[in-house]
Amino acid sequence: MVFDRVIGQQPAVTALTRALRSGRVHQAYRFEGPAGVGKELTAYAFAQSLLCERGGPIGCGQCRSCERVVSLSPEPPQVPRHPDLLLIARGLYPPALLGTSQPEVAGIGIEQVRRIVLARVGYPPHEGRAVVCVIRDADELTNQAANALLKTIEEPGERMFFVLVTSRPDRLPDTIRSRTLAVRFAPLADHVVASILERNGAPTEAAAVAEGSASLALQLADPEQMAARQDFADAVLRAVAARDLAAALDLLETRSLARDRLREQLAFLAQTFAQRGRQAVAAQPGLSELAARQHRIVFGAIRSLDRFGQPALVLEAMVARLRRA
Repeated sequence: MVFDRVIGQQPAVTALTRALRSGRVHQAYRFEGPAGVGKELTAYAFAQSLLCERGGPIGCGQCRSCERVVSLSPEPPQVPRHPDLLLIARGLYPPALLGTSQPEVAGIGIEQVRRIVLARVGYPPHEGRAVVCVIRDADELTNQAANALLKTIEEPGERMFFVLVTSRPDRLPDTIRSRTLAVRFAPLADHVVASILERNGAPTEAAAVAEGSASLALQLADPEQMAARQDFADAVLRAVAARDLAAALDLLETRSLARDRLREQLAFLAQTFAQRGRQAVAAQPGLSELAARQHRIVFGAIRSLDRFGQPALVLEAMVARLRRA
């Protein structure tokens, strides 16, 4: 079945297939969870099930309708070929199509909602059994756009369904959250991420630092990025071993301090300490305990960074703590 392509998200798949088979499909879902764990892939499988020509509760994946759901138009905007599947995303449609003078930059604007979604409300499907609207990164809806959607999400009509996909559900307005049914997606297990990397011909080492995200793992598996992360880890280890703190900080002066980049490097460093601890747990328990303390310190630095800490200060404080560990 079409949901077989969704790996590592059995609770979400079970909830959706149970609803489809029972005929009790909610008309507005909220697929929430980390980025890169299969939310959008599941949304398309759900759409295939609602639009499948063969009429079964679960999409066959082989009929013309199922194929067009997952086939994008070759020319911009690259949206599904099936006329009854609507895709909403920031910057997806050109200004001329939306009747605006500027492209969408700040978020999903009200004109996209008006022209792509609200223009279809009240009309029957062109071909399928339903009209399905998938909103990618729904937390990027502007306040105006979200307000414009409210009534339609609350009363979409008998054959119109919504799937809001988000990795930041807390940024959605409460009014939207209260009108959508949450389907939660968990981070993928490391072995699942590793298998995805292997199928894509990428080194599997990135799975350990991808935080359960297949898309992040594929990005991190780039050889240049892997070399940069190892270089950062080596620099921190040299700083920890330096004769004094001033010398340690001198070793880190040239490190990249962009927030997102530093977070990736810290995640890799934390995994380095975790691997050290696992390897030493039997033969060198003292070294294993040290590695565990170092791992906690690095994760503390990641939390500080996530709370909008200054990258340079976070890095300096982490090195000072590692030297005392």
